[in-house]
Amino acid sequence: MPAPARIPPSVDEVVVFTRTLDAPRSAVFKAWTDPEQLAQWWGPKSFTNPVCKADARPGGALYIVMRALGGAEYPMGGTFHEVVPPEKLVFTATVDDARGSRVLETHNTVTLTEQGGRTLIEVRVRVVKATAEATPMLAGMREGWSQTLDRLSKFVARE
Repeated sequence: MPAPARIPPSVDEVVVFTRTLDAPRSAVFKAWTDPEQLAQWWGPKSFTNPVCKADARPGGALYIVMRALGGAEYPMGGTFHEVVPPEKLVFTATVDDARGSRVLETHNTVTLTEQGGRTLIEVRVRVVKATAEATPMLAGMREGWSQTLDRLSKFVARE
């Protein structure tokens, strides 16, 4: 019997992801806040980030253009709301349509806890706004975040 389909998250739902990374908390925090490092691991597997800007301070902007293998590009923006080195980041992530109308907004809290040279990471994603156009993005959100954290784990382990 096939596994039941996962229902995409809805507005105000919080989805939580955790991993233990084989790297110190300071290195993981830097991977999140240094745009050059962020560009190397952000997004699902096989994606690249030809544009990656991250001004990791309260009120600072986040802008990433993710590129899929076939060349399709997926820009996302956002704003940092709280930055507590090396333990916490709070930011919104947004996706607008071609007319500039908001189709998706999430509120994200990243918490890093030191564990004997390793780092426990918890990412809490709350859907703030989602239009019908965002349905495919929401359907892939759990898998996308899971793959993103897998990429982060590999990235910081080799730093």
